[in-house]
Order: sequence, then C-alpha cells, then structure tokens
Amino acid sequence: MTFKYERIDKDKAVLLIVDHQEGLYQLVRDSSPTDVKNNILAHAALGKIFNLPTIMTTSAETGANGPLPKEVLEMHPNAPLVKRHGEVNAWDNPDFRAAVEATGRTQVIMAGITTDVRPPPPTLYRTTRNRTDAPRACSTAVHAQVCTTFLALSLVEAGYAVFANSDGSGTFDAKTAQDANARMRAAGVHVLSMFAVACELMRDWRGTPGTPQMMPFFDTYLPEYGFLARAHDAAMSGGTPSGL
Repeated sequence: MTFKYERIDKDKAVLLIVDHQEGLYQLVRDSSPTDVKNNILAHAALGKIFNLPTIMTTSAETGANGPLPKEVLEMHPNAPLVKRHGEVNAWDNPDFRAAVEATGRTQVIMAGITTDVRPPPPTLYRTTRNRTDAPRACSTAVHAQVCTTFLALSLVEAGYAVFANSDGSGTFDAKTAQDANARMRAAGVHVLSMFAVACELMRDWRGTPGTPQMMPFFDTYLPEYGFLARAHDAAMSGGTPSGL
C-alpha cells in the first residue's frame, strides 16, 4: 500500500476543545495535574495563534463536571460553545455537528477529557440507588467520562482527517490512554503530541506564524524547549539575549 503523508494545514483545519472542564480535570491520572492544565491551555492557544476556527463543547457543565477554564473562554470569546446535556459522543449533538460542518474545514485537531469512555464505577450506583436524583447523578458520571475516542471515530467515519492532540487529552491511567490511542490509530486517526501539532501547523520558522509568534508559545507551554531556544539565542549573539 502506498503511504500518503497528510500534513496539518492551517487553512484546512478546525480546532475542537472537548470537555476540558474543571471538574473532569480531576479524573485525569495519566499526567500530572500541572501538565494537564498546561496542555489544556496550550491546545486552546494553538487555535488563537493560527487563527483556526475553534469550537468548544461541554458535558453537563452545571453539575460536578464544571465549566471550561476561564483562560480558555477568554482566548476564544466568540467561538461557539455547545453545551451538551446527554450525548456521550459530541457528534450525536446536532448543534455541535452543525458547528463543525459550518466551518467548511476538512481537517480536525482535537483534544478532550477523557481520552476514552468507560462506564461509571459500581460504587456510584450503590451510593445513588436510593436517591430521588439517582438517574441524574448516574448520567452525570457517565458523561463525565467523555471522550476523545468516540468523537474521533465518528469524525473519521464522516470523512474528516482527524489529528488527536494526545498531550491535550487525559484519562484515568496510562493503560487506558494507551488502549484508547491504539483504537484511534487503528481507525486512521493521527495521534500526535502538542509539539508535533504546533510544528506541522507552522511548517517553517520563517513563515507567519513563525519564530516571533511561536517562541513565546513554546516558552510558555513547553519551557524545556523555550529555554533551549533562549540559550541558543544567547550563544549566537555573543551571550547577550536578543529578546527572542
């Protein structure tokens, strides 16, 4: 089979922010809390830097799942925000689907919590079965486990080229993340790091966005690379940083 390398094109891509909610953030255990927050904000920032159409969605945000972080909302004050109240797979929500289709884009860059979907723990049913609000409580827990994989698979089926930002997604443990990423890859989803997504969008340091826009991004969200660039810059200018 002939391999065709499909690169992310900033003029063809839409950015999806899926359930990066403050409550669901507490479920992520495959990365440190500091890294998870950093990568959530970095994912959102890519949309702003590259002027990508950006669509946000939440699941049952008035409950324990919570809202999106204010930093994300402030980056994209005019972006559509689809608030789902039952759909586990965001593609099943007609408003979300319409928002994606309205962009006219053929590539999707996405990240979300959680990377996979699995049912709520049995303890939830034991603790809620005698409560009058038990159906609501159980529903919230199910949708709290949403969901990069289900949406990614639906998007591939719909004909989109899907690029999943693995750094910007999180789930219960490393094994669950590995299983979910393997399932997506088997379906043709491109699973990339945040750094890979950023570099494919940029392509050339001399372009726009290029060095002046991307170095502050990396300095903020990938400081090990940002500091390396600072050191190189200082060395090239005789030890005096140029302010890169």
